[in-house]
Amino acid sequence: MENKYLTLYSFCLSNTICGILIVSWLARSIFSNALRTSLTWRNETKKNQEEENKMSLLDLPDLTLDCILQKLSPSELCVMTCVCSELRDKCVSDHLWKKHMETKWGRLMGDAAIQDWKSHVATLMMCFRNSNRSSSSKPNWSSRFVASLKPFSFLSSNHGCDKRGSSYRAPIDSVMYWYSNLENGKFWFPAQVYNRENGHVGFMMSCYDAKIRYHYKTDTFQAKYSAHGRRAAEENVTWQRLRPSLIDIKSRDLHVSDCLHGLRPGDHFEIQWRRTTEFPYGWWFGIVGHLQNCDGEDNCRCYSHDNVVMEFRQFRSESPWRTTVINRKDHRETGNEANGFYGGVKKLGTEDEISTWKQLWPSQALE
Repeated sequence: MENKYLTLYSFCLSNTICGILIVSWLARSIFSNALRTSLTWRNETKKNQEEENKMSLLDLPDLTLDCILQKLSPSELCVMTCVCSELRDKCVSDHLWKKHMETKWGRLMGDAAIQDWKSHVATLMMCFRNSNRSSSSKPNWSSRFVASLKPFSFLSSNHGCDKRGSSYRAPIDSVMYWYSNLENGKFWFPAQVYNRENGHVGFMMSCYDAKIRYHYKTDTFQAKYSAHGRRAAEENVTWQRLRPSLIDIKSRDLHVSDCLHGLRPGDHFEIQWRRTTEFPYGWWFGIVGHLQNCDGEDNCRCYSHDNVVMEFRQFRSESPWRTTVINRKDHRETGNEANGFYGGVKKLGTEDEISTWKQLWPSQALE
């Protein structure tokens, strides 16, 4: 380019006007290029300064960042784990997930469910340790199984985490992993179901042990009931029909009745009942009634009598299932093959327990 300009300059030396024009054109060209270069440099410098002045979420103090993360929902925390490794490590912390666990699952996580989960985690950890001890270069089934445990598979796919190449994994013994297994329906846990088998008339106002798992698309549960012979199952069980299962009362064990001496007419109770001795017990709701020879409320002495009338008012007065009588002092399983067998008794002591049963009351009396 310089040689070209020199040639033109030499050619036009004899012509003063031509030389002036050429020099003027060269000056304007050089000035224009210099101006563009200067503006470009200024813009790039300003852009770099703006980028340097931007604050990253990770630049916040730990306490501030933690307060922000505590405001996120489970699905939002899951998405945050896809951003970077630093946020992933923070978002899987137990203290962030305990609140979510208690809010959604605390009501159903009874002692029996917690024990089952701990046993499940212990089994997985044992498989993981055994795989690490293996001297074989080829990974065995347990190491592959444990390595593939990814929480919130449905959330990550819905929010595009898989497309970002995320490969995060929550620790097996973390609260996040527990929560995700419940949400994904991968963990069957013990609970009790009111009015089992879609409110079948034979189970109205009862509560039976079952193994359940969650279905997040319908926000309902699938239940499997223990029974003699065919194992009954039920879909679309709502939250309102569930309560936690207690570890100290097995479905086939007779409950120790420690409330019989204090029962009075009008008290609400649950009593174990089963059709035959080969079946597990269910819990049935009832109200303590008056003895046949009682004068009524004003002169009632039923509380001092050895026998207690147990009424099941969901049945018609003429139904054989309407009442039964048990002995306060020497109560054991009583009954026969025709009317079934009555077991232990629990007195209901809170309004929440009683109101839950009343909400399940049938629209008309049962036969």
